[in-house]
Amino acid sequence: MDLRIFTEPQQGATYDDLLRVAKTTEDAGFDAFFRSDHYLKMGEVSGLPGPTDAWITLAGLARETSRIRLGTLVTAATFRHPSVLAISVAQVDEMSGGRVEFGFGAGWFEQEHRAYGIALPEVAERFDRYSEQLEVITGLWATVEGETFDYLGKHYTLENSPALPKPAQRPGPPVIIGGMGKKRTPELAARFAQEFNLPFVDSATATAQFERVAAASREIGRDPAEITRSAAQVLCVGRDDAEVARRAAAIGREVDELRRNGLAGTPAEVVDKIGRYREATGITRLYLQTLDLSDLEHLELVAAEVAPQLG
Repeated sequence: MDLRIFTEPQQGATYDDLLRVAKTTEDAGFDAFFRSDHYLKMGEVSGLPGPTDAWITLAGLARETSRIRLGTLVTAATFRHPSVLAISVAQVDEMSGGRVEFGFGAGWFEQEHRAYGIALPEVAERFDRYSEQLEVITGLWATVEGETFDYLGKHYTLENSPALPKPAQRPGPPVIIGGMGKKRTPELAARFAQEFNLPFVDSATATAQFERVAAASREIGRDPAEITRSAAQVLCVGRDDAEVARRAAAIGREVDELRRNGLAGTPAEVVDKIGRYREATGITRLYLQTLDLSDLEHLELVAAEVAPQLG
C-alpha cells in the first residue's frame, strides 16, 4: 500500500510550512507529498496568511526534495489555460527529475471563483472544456520533439505548436482523475488516467465508481488493471484516546465523526480500517489528508506504527 501525505494549504499555510511537511514526508518514508489547488479557505478558519499557488509550491519542493512523488489533488481546469498548464507541469517534472503526478479536475468551488474573478461555466460546458484540456495537455506532452501539435476544439485551438518543453517522464506525468460522475468522469478516466482517486467516500460508494471506470475502460479496449485505484481519507491517529481527541480538536472535528468518516483512532484501529477498505475496494494507494501542518509528530507516528503493518 502506497501511503501519501495530502495537504490543504488554503486553510492557512506558508510555503515554509509546506516545505517542513514535505521534508518530514520524505524523511519518514512516505511515498509522496500532494497538495490541493485552491485559492480560498473553506469553513471557519482564518486562512491566513492566504493561499499559495500549487505549481509554484511544487516547483520549490521539486528542488528541496529528492525521492518523494509530488502532485495535486486536484488542479482545477478552470484556473489555467491548458497550454500554459502543460508548460508549467512539464517544467516542474523536469525540475524534480521526473517525480510529478498530475491530478486534474473540472473545478467546482463557486465562491472561490467569484472571489478571484475566475469564470466557472455551467457543468456541461465545464466538462466539455475539461475534456478538451486533457486532450491538449496530454497531446502536447506526447508530441515527438521536432514535430508540432495542432488542435481544433470548440473551446481551444492550437496551431503549429512546438509542444515544448518536454516533461522528464515520457510521454508525460501520470494523470490522476477522480469524482463521482457516473458517465463522463469514468469515460475520461478510461481515456486519460493512470490513476482514479475517490476522496472521502465509503467503501461501497468507492467500489461502485471504480467498477464504472473499469467498465468504461473495457468498452474502449483498455485493461482496467492499468488504472491504479486510490482513495483519500482525513487522518487523525493517536497512541491513545486522549491523543486522538487532542488531534481531532486541533482540526475542529469530533472524534466520533472522524471515526465514522475518516481514519481516526489508535494505530491498530487505523490499520484495521485501512485493511477492510482495501479488501472491499481494491485500492493500492491511500492519500492521508493532513490538516494540522504544525503536527509533524503525527506523520512520524503513522510512519512508525501504521505503515509497516500495511505491507
